[in-house]
Order: sequence, then structure tokens, then C-alpha cells
Amino acid sequence: MIIDERTTEYIRSLEPDYTPVLADIEAEAIRDRVPIIRRETGSLLRSLILMKRPRRILEVGTATGFSALLMSEVMPEGCTITTIEKYEKRIPLAQANFRRAGKEDVIHLIAGDAAEVLETLEGSFDFIFMDAAKGQYIHFLPAVMRLLEPGGVLVSDNILQDGQLVESRYGVTRRNRTIHSRMREYLYALKHTEGLESSVLTVGDGVTVSVKTR
Repeated sequence: MIIDERTTEYIRSLEPDYTPVLADIEAEAIRDRVPIIRRETGSLLRSLILMKRPRRILEVGTATGFSALLMSEVMPEGCTITTIEKYEKRIPLAQANFRRAGKEDVIHLIAGDAAEVLETLEGSFDFIFMDAAKGQYIHFLPAVMRLLEPGGVLVSDNILQDGQLVESRYGVTRRNRTIHSRMREYLYALKHTEGLESSVLTVGDGVTVSVKTR
């Protein structure tokens, strides 16, 4: 935990109940051990969308479709979501969840590896949510910057790795060292890329909010 557990539980206790469909999908994800966005992070994401009022949203990492549906509940009329997922077992489940929520017309799922799919996308997006393989964020960044329009917002989740990112490389398990070094590289890039203004927030498992200034 980045902040103490009592504080986190209190913050989560303030959150209103999800709609019935979202509540069911959350329960199913917890049951099946599918990682989904944390409640306090979801609240931040919804607030940012309400402030930005985007026209085109891109999500990198669909999982079961929970986050896309969470965003769709507050996005403005006429807005669409394009979401990318490569795990074959989750793709039909996400599509079924979009149908059960009646959002299949505004959420478009592209099946495939995000590194490849991002290179094929055209046009621009004014809101991008990154929630895929954490070690790949740094590799996705050039394509994401190309697709993000000036004034657009990039939100990246799970960037502090349950607080492990502040540890020395040798303070984490060997199997996590690649993710550790790549995420540190990603955060440095967000903070030092010209034309990008980024804030690192200790919400949930860590979130960055970046704005493309030009």
C-alpha cells in the first residue's frame, strides 16, 4: 500500500455504489482474480473525464471491460471509446460485458498486441487511459504521444507498483526488476518529455496525469 490501509479503506467507504452492471462485473473480476481499477482510481478517472469532456477515448488494456464501462457512464454524448486487448480469453468476456451494459455501439474493442495495434491507429484521441502490461508502458509511449492530440490527457495506472518503485532495484524480487526499471524509465520520460506536463499521484496504486501541451 502506498498510503496506510486505514486511510485507504476510509476513502473507499466514501464512494457511492456502482450501477448494478458495474457492481456485478467488479464482483466477477474479484472472484476470478482479474485485476481491475481500484475504486479511488476509478473516481479520479471519472472526474477527469467529466472535466475534459473528450470526444475520442483510447484505452490500452481492456481486461473484462470494467474501466471502459466506468468511463462510458460519464463521457459526453457522441464520445466513443476504442479499447485494446490481447488476451484471447478476456476478449469475448469484455464484449459480452459491453453488450449487457448496452454500450456495444460506443465501445469498440480491437483484439491484438497493443504495440502493434497502436501503430495502425489513425486520427487522434483527446483522452488516453493506459492500463496494460506495466513493463510495456515505456514502449507504448512514442505511439501514444503521436495519437494524443494537443491539450489531450494521458492517464497511466499502477505506476508505483504497490510502493516497490521507491525501493532500490535490488530491493525487489528478481522477477520484478525489469518492470521496476522500465517503470522508472517511463516516469522519467513523462516528467522530462518536452511538450508533456505530468503529475505523479499516490492514488490507488499510483497514477500519472499528463497533458500534451503541444
